[in-house]
Amino acid sequence: MSAPAPRVRFAPSPTGYLHVGGLRTALYNYLFARGLGGRVILRIEDTDRTRFVEGAAENLASTLAWAGIAFDEGPGIGGDFGPYVQSERSEIYSAHAQQLLNEGKAYRCFCTPEELEASREKQVAEKRDPAYDRRCRALSEADVQSRMDNGMPFTIRMKVPLVGQMYFHDLVRGEITMHFDSIDDQVLIKSDGFPTYHLANVVDDHLMEITHVIRGEEWLPSAPKHHLLYDFFGWEAPAFAHLPLLLNADRTKLSKRQGDVAVEDYRSKGYLPAALVNFVALLGWNPGDDRELFTLAELEKTFSLERVSKAGAVFDIEKLNWFNAQYLRALPPAELAEVCGPWMRAAGFEAETPARAEAVVSAFASYLTVPSDIGAHLRFLTLGQVTLESAEDRDLVASSDSQKVLVRFADLAETQDPWATPEVKALIKQVQSDTGIKGKGLFMPLRLALSAEQHGPDLGLMAELLGREETVRRIRAQII
Repeated sequence: MSAPAPRVRFAPSPTGYLHVGGLRTALYNYLFARGLGGRVILRIEDTDRTRFVEGAAENLASTLAWAGIAFDEGPGIGGDFGPYVQSERSEIYSAHAQQLLNEGKAYRCFCTPEELEASREKQVAEKRDPAYDRRCRALSEADVQSRMDNGMPFTIRMKVPLVGQMYFHDLVRGEITMHFDSIDDQVLIKSDGFPTYHLANVVDDHLMEITHVIRGEEWLPSAPKHHLLYDFFGWEAPAFAHLPLLLNADRTKLSKRQGDVAVEDYRSKGYLPAALVNFVALLGWNPGDDRELFTLAELEKTFSLERVSKAGAVFDIEKLNWFNAQYLRALPPAELAEVCGPWMRAAGFEAETPARAEAVVSAFASYLTVPSDIGAHLRFLTLGQVTLESAEDRDLVASSDSQKVLVRFADLAETQDPWATPEVKALIKQVQSDTGIKGKGLFMPLRLALSAEQHGPDLGLMAELLGREETVRRIRAQII
């Protein structure tokens, strides 16, 4: 009998932008489920109201859609297990917390923030790991009731066994053992009545019939608490897989201090979603061979949790740039022109026709890493008057040999038809034959006259894009 199709979830908190680590988590969940014919659920975990950012949930959904990750259930999508926003499920969590209280598996804690901070400072001073000292765990029922009658605020904490240990299996890390004396009596319901992540995600994963929890390594210390809650409720726990950290080049945890970490940052710079997804897929997973370029559909067929590494993965921006360059070059001219359009206009270049825009971007496709690169390559097209800034360049163009090249090129170009890169290159060869000047002496005066730069695109291509009349005008402007 085959295993049931998996149900996985991506459950971000609406606290701001989508981190590239979050994109990888969403992607791995998506690929795992799609490869096995399963379902992918989007759930918004918004119970931490102190960090809630208005509009963040909508931005997360938009960014994930941009990346090509489609969900089967979730906010705005629907499904049989909603609502899919945790702030709309408060009664469900309260009922389950009450169940744990009734069964003696949780207790009310009346400690104030000041008392908790004083306890923490004392533990740190004594060189002990800070943890709740469980002082409210020993309160009698009468004492608890009295405090409640007096309106004292409280949290609800899980009652972790004081002795023993827990064993569980992780699909990435193998067998894991945790001693109960290293597990804190975690808060399940906060004093504002909202659940913590720990209670809400366990309850939701069970009620939404999640079969696999695929999440970041930072949640590994919480896994024993979650397994214990499954035991408390008498539920079968899903399979867990904790993904490796994403690292900076110096192998510290990926952070904004060393570069962009928001998917939106890369989107705004013109990185293609296919390139970013391809790159992120390989951060911690490998296909088993040297292949690097995958479409999303190919990743769905190839991805497996068995090939996810335990070791942290370095976020190499140069490698991402390489991926983006490959994908840009593969775009049809019309799509490339659309992608590069904002940066072409920002550089002052307005194509007269779509065909003109396509011709220009196609000419420079092999030079592009990101669409904004197009601006530097188009500078020569937007020059009205070519001005040579350095004395060295002015002296070079004014030399006798350079003037011979410019005069002969202009004379030949006046009647050249058709005007395209091959014909321009043939014309330059004719100038070389007529003047006996070659190499730098031949190309440099022409390049400076057309662009005021010693380096740049292919000379024949520049002349083609400028057109015959503008090319001749610029060349004659430098003839003394």
